[in-house]
Amino acid sequence: MALADKVQDEAGDEGAAGRRRLLSVLAKAPAGELIACWKRTGLDPSVELLRGPESGLVALQGRAGGTGQPFHVGEVSATRVTVRIGSGHVGHAMISGRDSRKAQLVAVFDALAQDPAQAGLIEREIVAPLERLASEADAKLREETAATRVNFFTMVRGED
Repeated sequence: MALADKVQDEAGDEGAAGRRRLLSVLAKAPAGELIACWKRTGLDPSVELLRGPESGLVALQGRAGGTGQPFHVGEVSATRVTVRIGSGHVGHAMISGRDSRKAQLVAVFDALAQDPAQAGLIEREIVAPLERLASEADAKLREETAATRVNFFTMVRGED
């Protein structure tokens, strides 16, 4: 493999990881927060629905012990949508639940993030604040959980 191909593959991996992060943050964010972030940006691109929104079930797999044989855990309701914005960029979204408005908004954000002119704004005004809110919520949950933690211990008798 040529050096240029390796560099391109590595750059593609970094881009894919960034896009996975973006879509993960957006899909997990509450719809109200997404809408509030959207309004703050002032962006209003023309949007064409290419597919969906479609709601259905997605099968979930688990692994015994985290590394063992896969098994069917159950299904989760999901909504997917694909859009094209005025600049020609295509965005995709798949979220848990049946909120088609949220799915469309996530897909529009995905398309905007692919536009080099808008990527910085999307990161700064939408993704970073939502990521910060999620980490604060996780920290609060960890703190509440730690407050109820019970430590069990065994007293050893001197006979052994």
